[in-house]
Amino acid sequence: MKSAVIVFPGTNRERDIQRALTLVADSKVKPVWHAETELPKHTDLVVLAGGFSYGDYLRCGAIAARANIMDAVRAHAAKGGLVLGICNGFQILCEAGMLPGVLVRNAKLRFVCREVRLRVERADTAFTRAYRKGEILRIPVAHGEGNYTADEETIRELEAEGRVAFRYARPDGEIDEADGPNGAINGIAGIYSEKHNVLGMMPHPENHIEPQIGPVDGRGLFESLAIALKAA
Repeated sequence: MKSAVIVFPGTNRERDIQRALTLVADSKVKPVWHAETELPKHTDLVVLAGGFSYGDYLRCGAIAARANIMDAVRAHAAKGGLVLGICNGFQILCEAGMLPGVLVRNAKLRFVCREVRLRVERADTAFTRAYRKGEILRIPVAHGEGNYTADEETIRELEAEGRVAFRYARPDGEIDEADGPNGAINGIAGIYSEKHNVLGMMPHPENHIEPQIGPVDGRGLFESLAIALKAA
């Protein structure tokens, strides 16, 4: 398994992602600077890590979405390649048109940094095969603009097509927007592209992979990727 982690000015989670991919998925990881125009040969997975690309000027992810390397990322996804965007990476994917909707300011206009609970909405994708549908995960968030929103038609399509990956949930699995960290519509914490090969999510699974630090609920995502790519 070969992974490319895209690095923009202001990205600060690339080392966390690299450790998770190496430790859990046994992946060879290559950092790719935003000014490059090609991905490394035989790349299986592209990751857009968290951080504050370009200082979050204009809108979060808006400038990064227009970086040179993003044409190669789009081409990789168009061929069925896997793409994962976490936090700022999710924002970039939306701004680049690779995922619908947009991430706006948190409902209470405050930066939120804490552990949340996520409900796994489906366990049959390349990103979730190691989980169970309905499983409740403990994963941290750290964002000021994680409030997912889209027009009514887009939300209906996402729900009807099974493209919601994770939702913010209560410990019992119930969904209530008021309980979420940011006010996201329908508690949406992550979504898929139409072919389910692109995933954008606000929480940081890469930070919950080692028992020495805390829960290890994030391991399943990286284990799933390893399983999917080995099967391919």
